[in-house]
Amino acid sequence: MLLTITTTYSPATDLGYLLLKHPDRAQSVELGFGTAHVFFPVATKERATCALYVEVDPIGLVRGHGGESEGPLATYVNDRPYVASSFLSVAIGSVFGTALSGTARERETLVKEAIPLEVVIAQVRIARAGETTLAHRLFEPLGYVVEVDQKSGALTGELTLRGTLCLRDLLRHLTALLPALDDDKHYWVDDAEVEKLLRRGEGWLASHPEKELISHRYLKRLRALTRRALARLDDAEGQAPDEVNEQGDREEHEVEKPLKLQGQRMEAVLEALRARDVKTVADLGCGEGKLVKLLLDERRFTRVIGMDVSPRTLERAEKRLDVACMPTTKKARLSLFQGSLLYRDKRLEAQGQGTDSLDAAVLVEVIEHIDLDRLPFLEENLFRGIRPRIVIITTPNVEHNARFASLAQGAMRHRDHRFEWTREEFRGWGTRVALSHGYTMTWQGIGEEDLELGPPTQMLTFEQSLAQPSTSRS
Repeated sequence: MLLTITTTYSPATDLGYLLLKHPDRAQSVELGFGTAHVFFPVATKERATCALYVEVDPIGLVRGHGGESEGPLATYVNDRPYVASSFLSVAIGSVFGTALSGTARERETLVKEAIPLEVVIAQVRIARAGETTLAHRLFEPLGYVVEVDQKSGALTGELTLRGTLCLRDLLRHLTALLPALDDDKHYWVDDAEVEKLLRRGEGWLASHPEKELISHRYLKRLRALTRRALARLDDAEGQAPDEVNEQGDREEHEVEKPLKLQGQRMEAVLEALRARDVKTVADLGCGEGKLVKLLLDERRFTRVIGMDVSPRTLERAEKRLDVACMPTTKKARLSLFQGSLLYRDKRLEAQGQGTDSLDAAVLVEVIEHIDLDRLPFLEENLFRGIRPRIVIITTPNVEHNARFASLAQGAMRHRDHRFEWTREEFRGWGTRVALSHGYTMTWQGIGEEDLELGPPTQMLTFEQSLAQPSTSRS
């Protein structure tokens, strides 16, 4: 089995620090099923490639374990030693364990930085019935560009993954998804495997659209273990975060209530959409549908999409909008569905193409609920994947927090906020995003402006430009 990891991050040789492997020295690690070899075929400042070559000992695997169930020659003629599988997943964990845990003694800040990465796996199983697109279903929602090179009639093919992300996350994705892709494991699966899957899936698996399939295949199709894993994932994604958000929403509303900020945000967004002749718009992170309702009330908006990560919140949105009793013509303009901006979503990307193109995407007080090290996934999916003509994003101005008498010093407005930006930080982020993805950007304040601390809320409006997106590393 052969896997290569390549980066063009500058200096690219920092890949060695991240993997804790010296680019000038080859290393070998003995495993229970064979030997893993690590070496760098390319190591320059512009480009570095680390190769992991795993030699599986097929005779040693069955020595003392029988092997007659598939016939006496099965061990020697099947493709198990060559196809990426749980063998490769175990090798990654053994050889790159430090990187998998998110540790790099001499490059601690780089561990959390999204860098350009390309993975090539020489052979993956892709030819089982109905599974020709399985690699796309598993990896594309995580933001990867996926290519499968399969020769006619072959049972396997070469898999290439490209993306901009933290190396730690890449390794976690591989160790969880390669066994699921192969749909087999070479070792006993028990409760410990549930814990391992949850550790490696932390922060992404709970909201992955194929989490049930991944869990079922990773856990060797053992239903009891799969149910246990899914219950834990639902806990990670479902009621607890909803309750935190609901309480946080109430607290934030009380803080901002004297300024009537919620209505001012909505009106600022609507004015920006009207001024740019928007017809089709998606409210991403729509919550209980307050903006969706205002959009539907104006016939100029011919298609309105509401998406939120929480199914429970969407249920409340349906009740608030009274979808069941909505007039047929109005209901035809509306789409509500569950989804996450941290994963690629073909339902939204399809809206950006053809005659039913998506004019605008709106994120009202959404980005501050996302961990900073995961914002690059949102940027990639929104500005490169969905790529609407207009993007509008609002977020609190943390400088203005000092004017809220009910807010403790240094506290954020919502208990689920992962950050709150100053005006300079928000504009700086917007400038970089616009340059990287071929947009122009304008900033404006929302609410009465304090002469010293600025407005309570701020908004960026991105519009597609004729300029080509920058290819420089973000």
